Amino acid sequence: MQEQELAHYWPTIANIVHDGLMVVDRSGTIVSVNRGLEEMTGFAREELMGKPCTILNCDTCVRVREHEGEKWCLLFRSGSLSKQQCVLTRKDGSPVHVLKNASTMHDEQGNVIAGVETMTDVSELTRTTSQLEACQREIPGDRSDFGLVGNSVSLQQVRDLVASAAWSDAPVLIQGESGTGKELIARAVHEMGPRKEGPYIKVNCAALNESLIESELFGHVKGAFTGAHKDRAGRFEAAGSGSLFLDEIADLPASVQIKLLRVLEEKVVERVGDQRPIEVNPRIITATNKDLSELVQSGAFREDLFYRINVIPVRVPPLRERSEDIPPLAEHFFRVIQGSNQSGIQGMSNEALRMLVEYNWLGNARELRSALEYAFVACNEEIIQPYHFPQHIVRGPSRAGERSGRKDQDAGKKELIEALRASGGNRKEAARLLGVSRVTVWNRMQRYGVTVGNAVND
Repeated sequence: MQEQELAHYWPTIANIVHDGLMVVDRSGTIVSVNRGLEEMTGFAREELMGKPCTILNCDTCVRVREHEGEKWCLLFRSGSLSKQQCVLTRKDGSPVHVLKNASTMHDEQGNVIAGVETMTDVSELTRTTSQLEACQREIPGDRSDFGLVGNSVSLQQVRDLVASAAWSDAPVLIQGESGTGKELIARAVHEMGPRKEGPYIKVNCAALNESLIESELFGHVKGAFTGAHKDRAGRFEAAGSGSLFLDEIADLPASVQIKLLRVLEEKVVERVGDQRPIEVNPRIITATNKDLSELVQSGAFREDLFYRINVIPVRVPPLRERSEDIPPLAEHFFRVIQGSNQSGIQGMSNEALRMLVEYNWLGNARELRSALEYAFVACNEEIIQPYHFPQHIVRGPSRAGERSGRKDQDAGKKELIEALRASGGNRKEAARLLGVSRVTVWNRMQRYGVTVGNAVND
């Protein structure tokens, strides 16, 4: 085939190439594109021809100023570009990740006359890579931060204490507000210590009523109560030589507290309906979002049990006390959510991040993640802006409004206590007096650390 014939068929050859192909002159004006570029960008050939190549808004293009004052691409100085990862903007405004190769074209005298670029769409590969990275961040591993993201001094002190506590066999009590990461710490104590090969058993003491918690912890024998159709081992036995994590320990009924103390001191359990002792020896880790020392003073929690579980106390600071951790934590959650999200969201504006730093996160890291998940749903742009977050975050409360927020909490707690007192501790009647459901009363009791005994006897 002669060179003239090849030139005649060149448009056909260019259009069967799946990758995008574009030729620009020295001024950056597009003089030729193939069908692959049209499909990749959403622009028709007629919309691109004669337009500056900046119409594609490539995020890595570098333009320089020649002595005549003309702006042109750095490609015309370097001569080539190889495997450059960049992001173009489609006609509909959505991003497309591409791998670009480029080279200059010369006339017979060696003068640069044009530049040719090929672009491979790697959006799917980029998305898959992000999802893989997100999964790797979510999977517990041999990490020094064990999921607690941040660089503050207070958080590093927690990490250091947990790393040391993991190699002790003494009971650990983790105290902190809801959403601060207490369960992450509990699992880290187990996985970083010598018992990591054993089971890790969790019990939420607030999720079980008084009639079930004893059977759940210590087990029962057949016929011990209605519904006990067979022998059942409790969580202490199931933990074996591993770790037993008692979450929300403050909500443990008083009748079970004394039995738990005996188990911790004697390292034996008796199943409900049986008197035969069974030896147990798991590592005990407890957690609560309430002030146990205050509950001890009010008589709601046994003092002897408190001292038995509070051998190694770990206090997890709330997010509002370590605002410097908000940017890295927000970035961490952003990447995790981005990896499992099919949207084209690429980042977060400085204004949005500033708003997050100034907000008073009463729900701590859990609330921050929820806010970002909401923003990913609400945002139909490439960059998350402040107005994409829930309105209560946009409006506040900010740190400046923390005092008024606490006043509202105090008022809500007082109202709850008065309703419980007026109803004699009857939650159903208290709910009627407050005009809410029984579930709402229960949730408020958990939030404010109120027990029926405290409310009625105060």
